[in-house]
Amino acid sequence: MEKGFTITYEYGDNLYVNPTNRCNFNCEFCLRHNQGSGGSIYTHNLWLKREPTKEEILASIESHDLSKYKQLVFVGFGEPSYRIEDICWVIDQMKAKGEKIYTRMDTNGTGSLLHGRDICPEFAGRFDMVSISLNTDTAEKYDALCHPVQEGAYEAMKAFAKEIQKYVPTVMMTVVDTIPKEEIENCRKICEDEIGAVYRVREYIED
Repeated sequence: MEKGFTITYEYGDNLYVNPTNRCNFNCEFCLRHNQGSGGSIYTHNLWLKREPTKEEILASIESHDLSKYKQLVFVGFGEPSYRIEDICWVIDQMKAKGEKIYTRMDTNGTGSLLHGRDICPEFAGRFDMVSISLNTDTAEKYDALCHPVQEGAYEAMKAFAKEIQKYVPTVMMTVVDTIPKEEIENCRKICEDEIGAVYRVREYIED
């Protein structure tokens, strides 16, 4: 696999897609900070020397036997919603060819804030699941933990999580298990009671 140009990689039962290294966050717990790994996660170097074109993303996905995987996950080493239009094009091309695979996006949930428009309708008929990083239970803690570029990111993320449920069958919100137990429980209430999404506590992966 060409170093600096890993577009797709396997992990567990899924095939992951790395469309961008751009991110509007600088999260304290992000794998990008693991200097010893050089950006290598699951033995793949995910720092891109350049962003792949939509055609290259499609070709990389199609180079795999998709019947081997449970899910096709758009995530990578950045915020995938930067590439929402290209990702939608890729999924449309796959569907036109009759490909059938469960599709998911892992996102920080600020895609609409990033693009200055509601991107939720674009997920309809394309994604089976969206996983959103809730991360913590207040906007103040969120800003300190995630260092978002845009103001109002926490409320924008929660608004996205509510809205996207109109278009995607399964919406999950996650936290990493490095936060205190009380905070984990507060996040559960936000996710389940306020947002109405599925809740998951993720284990922190050192590399």
